[in-house]
Amino acid sequence: MDLKIKNKIALVTGSTAGIGFAIAKALANEGAHVVVNGRTADRVNHAVEQLRNDTGNENIKGIIADFADKAQVQNLIDQLPEVDILVNNVGIFEPKQFTDIPDEDWFKFFDVNVMSGIRLSRAYFDKMLQKNWGRILFISSESAIQIPEEMIHYGMTKTAQISVARGLAELTKGTRVTVNTVLPGPTFSEGAGTFLKDMAKANNKTVKEIEADFFKHTRPTSILQRFIEPDEIASLVAYLASDLSIATNGAAVRADGGVVKSAF
Repeated sequence: MDLKIKNKIALVTGSTAGIGFAIAKALANEGAHVVVNGRTADRVNHAVEQLRNDTGNENIKGIIADFADKAQVQNLIDQLPEVDILVNNVGIFEPKQFTDIPDEDWFKFFDVNVMSGIRLSRAYFDKMLQKNWGRILFISSESAIQIPEEMIHYGMTKTAQISVARGLAELTKGTRVTVNTVLPGPTFSEGAGTFLKDMAKANNKTVKEIEADFFKHTRPTSILQRFIEPDEIASLVAYLASDLSIATNGAAVRADGGVVKSAF
């Protein structure tokens, strides 16, 4: 299927590994000009080289930016004045008991997970409207709906992303600009892989045993009963970023493996 995004400029934040890398790869395979983002030159350069090799698309570059630093975000915007497809994927998470989360953590999580997308959307939204074409996607989480008791601060930011995306979508009426949110479920990202390995080692179990235990006790509502592969998220994001998805706007689209126990 031709998604009709060849030569569109796509920025995917937090894209040196995991879901972000998979999204960048999916868009590159469709012929988009992809901008990869990460916090260090080594990771960004490695991701750019790997994507070029994997996709045969030479129109891939990288920009280093730490989204905890507003000056670095502005530097990214200065280097990239126009974007057709903005994928706000960058995010941080950390399991922590509610009473142990200081104010500083709440502000940090909001700044990185929510304000990163707000700042970039603010920079590119009007230009998309002027061109009458654009896609803004926030990569949220099933945690936006089923707030995890071990990461309430994280869940709060994921809910906020849905609100921001819906509000922006209201400003696109009558145009070919769309703003949507994607809600992945537990995904086998770099962080999840490390978590599983550490838990397996600490409990003298295999990774498969830890995974099975996770879905039995921590995410028992999962229909998939396994971690989602990043490519399985990326395929949905690529469609929503495409010219074919104009009828989907202001939506929170789940790719959660059935974790959220709701038909709506």
